[in-house]
Amino acid sequence: MRSKAFGLALCVAAVLALTAGIRALAENESPALFGGVINDYSPMAGGTSAWEVRGPWNLRLSEETGAASFSATLTMETSILGQNPATVQAVALNQHTHHIRMTDGVVTYNPTDCPAFASSNPVARIEVKGTATITANGGPFPPSSPSPVPSQLQVCIDGGTAVATVVPYSNVTLVFGSPASGHFGPQAIHGVVAKASSLGD
Repeated sequence: MRSKAFGLALCVAAVLALTAGIRALAENESPALFGGVINDYSPMAGGTSAWEVRGPWNLRLSEETGAASFSATLTMETSILGQNPATVQAVALNQHTHHIRMTDGVVTYNPTDCPAFASSNPVARIEVKGTATITANGGPFPPSSPSPVPSQLQVCIDGGTAVATVVPYSNVTLVFGSPASGHFGPQAIHGVVAKASSLGD
């Protein structure tokens, strides 16, 4: 009788331990869905002004393939910085839009080649590299091409510091390769992470 009770107690203990382990794994699961806003300036040729770059972005990490898909919808216009406010008109700001899509991006955790976001040097946690297609006002990019010309794109997500981490996923940077770098610039374009969640959330 005692052996049966003891065996039952062991089974119950094993089930409880397994449940706790599964719960711990779920709680420690890395986010697979990210989103936020790009908000930065990009230099223009001649150095008299800059493009304002604004818009939402999303990143999804696939549990099945380990690859990532990225999208962003950006508006751009000439900044009034460095210009005479008396002569600035909306029609002269060259407003336009870009839709950016990347699928099957290669994911690297804790990368070492991401651009520094700020002087506090947040810890780089996720990097995605791949080929992106970009549109200009719904048409091909560059506009002179009959169809979109793919460009390499690096997306980095970081946050916190080596000293302390309050928000582990807080910053995002985009770095474009040619031909997109001729328009967006070769420097990092910055933004913020507004959400980081698992697929089930």
